[in-house]
Amino acid sequence: MSLEQKHDFVATTLPDEKSDASIGEVHDFGYDTEAERKVLRKFDKFLLPPLAIILLVAYLDRSNLGNAKVFGFEHGIGLVGNQFNTISTLFYPFYVLFEVPWTMAVKRFGANHVLGVAMIAWSAITLSTGFIHNYSQAIAVRVLLGAFEAGLVPSVVFIISTIWERERQSKRVAIIYGANCLSGAFGGLIAYGIESMGTQRGLESWRWLFIVEGSISIVLCGICWAILPKNAETAWFLNAEEKAIMVARKQRNLVTRGTEEFSWAHVRVAFTDPIIYIASASFFSASIALFGFGTFLPTIIKGLGYTSLQANYLTIPVYVFATLTLITATFTSDRLKKRAAVLAILPIAPIIGYIIACGTANHAAGYFAMFLCGAGIYSYNCLILTWISTNIAPDYKRSMAMPFFVSLANVSGVVSSNIYPSKQAPRFLMGNAVSAGMETLALCGVIAVWWTLRRRNLQKEKLRAQGVEDNGKDGDQALDFVYNL
Repeated sequence: MSLEQKHDFVATTLPDEKSDASIGEVHDFGYDTEAERKVLRKFDKFLLPPLAIILLVAYLDRSNLGNAKVFGFEHGIGLVGNQFNTISTLFYPFYVLFEVPWTMAVKRFGANHVLGVAMIAWSAITLSTGFIHNYSQAIAVRVLLGAFEAGLVPSVVFIISTIWERERQSKRVAIIYGANCLSGAFGGLIAYGIESMGTQRGLESWRWLFIVEGSISIVLCGICWAILPKNAETAWFLNAEEKAIMVARKQRNLVTRGTEEFSWAHVRVAFTDPIIYIASASFFSASIALFGFGTFLPTIIKGLGYTSLQANYLTIPVYVFATLTLITATFTSDRLKKRAAVLAILPIAPIIGYIIACGTANHAAGYFAMFLCGAGIYSYNCLILTWISTNIAPDYKRSMAMPFFVSLANVSGVVSSNIYPSKQAPRFLMGNAVSAGMETLALCGVIAVWWTLRRRNLQKEKLRAQGVEDNGKDGDQALDFVYNL
């Protein structure tokens, strides 16, 4: 496709009441930015809330194992040695294995159908965890949970990237890690309430934790399933003219989103692009701290000298502060349009936090350190995910590259599940030291990604200065695609 063809506005169709958005009389909607903004506000109103709820309950169902641990989960099913760490570890291989297939299924069959099945399945699995009795059953439910939750984050990132322009995506992707932070706060609150009620109807409090949270997930996910649209162009909350506008946007943005036609070339490019591996190394390093923090924060706080009940409610302020920091970092990044600069600052807080945790046994200092860790961990992972997503095109490349990118990073879950063994209690020096080191590597990774993308931009600038109008490439490799730094 030539540069001129890519920039031509393609006339779109206005459907009648009985037709699809691709059938009907021809109308030219031009570049009516106000009309487009109005349509996008509808997506903010009707799509983002259910996505945020889905993400919140998914993280709640995933991380409640850490809350259950301080309730007596290990004793309740007779775990010994490092069996708890093994249970936590086995979630991630299957999570990684199923990420790409789930996301490709969303691309092929629609978000409502694919994510709907996954949501109900993982909610039921969470509920059933309240009735397990031994190590083998615990492994089975965690493996299944990993398989069904696998496609959620990359699918949501992909959905957002097909609706909003690159410069508008980071705030929307922030809902992923915002939901993650809030799930920690809600999880701590729910756990506090459930532990307060003690054993009921012959079931220990840790069992009620899974039963209650699983039941909440089934109800909320069922509602969200009913209101998720299949895709942006046929969303139920758009009228005929608005659907046609979305079709027009898709056609107009072919330069960055590319053709809908599948090509094995996109597969090759997705899995051979060096930037995916460079960024994944940085994301992998940061995710070790993220997953360790999300799973073991109640255990770490309990190790500071607090009771199980206190450890759960003391996680709430930490997660609230992390959420506020995430919002601030996201808006700052959008306003300055300097993703790399903001990303380079964020790991500094958790590095300092983990150093404090390693350097002193003071309870107050250790608890303060957790605020620093939470502040940088979630913000960093959110922004690097957004940054890489906005620098990959077209759709088919992004739909494979992003889950692959996230999958490589999620392998870190295998590491993070084993750096906080029970024998390291109460200070867990190894886990905190490893996390500090990984955050340092994440900082170095940002610099490497920035340098690579800047080099590509300079190469394209040189070609354009020589009068080259088309380099014969598509998507982010196209001559007029400028990488976001």
